[in-house]
Amino acid sequence: MESLKVSGSEQCPFEFNFDPATFKAGDWVSYRVPEEFSDMAFVGQLLEVGTDFVIISPNDPTDAERRMRGTRASRPVVTAKEALE
Repeated sequence: MESLKVSGSEQCPFEFNFDPATFKAGDWVSYRVPEEFSDMAFVGQLLEVGTDFVIISPNDPTDAERRMRGTRASRPVVTAKEALE
C-alpha cells in the first residue's frame, strides 16, 4: 500500500494499492473515468476482484449500494456509463 502526499507534508487519509497483482476486497484504489474526466483521480474501495476486472464502491453517501465495474489495472478505468448512471 502506498500513501500519497496531498500538499507539502500533509498525508492523504487513504492508503492506495497500485499493484493489480495483489488487489483484494477492501483495498482502496485510485480509479479514473477518462471518457469524461481525463486523468482526474477518484477514490474507491474494491468489493470484488476478478481475473480481468474489479468491482468498486465509490463510497457515495447518497447511494450506498452503488457498484462500478472497472479494469484490473494499477489505476482502474471505469467507463462513463458505469460511473455516471
